[in-house]
Amino acid sequence: MPRFLPILLCSVALVPVGAGCGADEPDSAAPSQAATRAALKGSPAPLAAVHAQANKLLDGGPGAFEERLAELNGYPVVVNKWAAWCGPCREEFPHFQSQALKHGKRIAFLGVDAADNYDDARDLLEQFPVTYPSYKDPRQNVSAVFNGVAATPATAFYDSKGELAYLHQGVYLDEQDLADDIRRYAR
Repeated sequence: MPRFLPILLCSVALVPVGAGCGADEPDSAAPSQAATRAALKGSPAPLAAVHAQANKLLDGGPGAFEERLAELNGYPVVVNKWAAWCGPCREEFPHFQSQALKHGKRIAFLGVDAADNYDDARDLLEQFPVTYPSYKDPRQNVSAVFNGVAATPATAFYDSKGELAYLHQGVYLDEQDLADDIRRYAR
């Protein structure tokens, strides 16, 4: 046995379980289901309907997405385009968890799962449960509704009149930046 092998084996044994690929995964910011229900209790009916589909992947394409936007007329809407294969999306998911819970009684949040594998998307939603549904978008036809095809992640902000107020292309590395844009554009 080479004389450095025991040292190498001891070094490997000291590496914490889960270190390596994926060890930099952000922690989920999701509270318990009971805490989520309590925080969103009393939401107006259109927002309660969104919360009732929490963490689901919805079919229907651009038509269903546009119909949902119409149903939410009168409320600001924040739309997060994401994919399980997208590292930056994973990085910002806890920010969306937190902000959707904080603002869920007056602002609608929706997701758009773009060009993704269904099983991988389900796994990500299990790791980072959110209070809103995501629309499946295999060909980015839903993303095209808000001009969000160029980048993943992307976040669209609709005002309470249903008008696209702002499109942020790229990741929110800091939750405060997302909170600032919500305050600025989701009104």
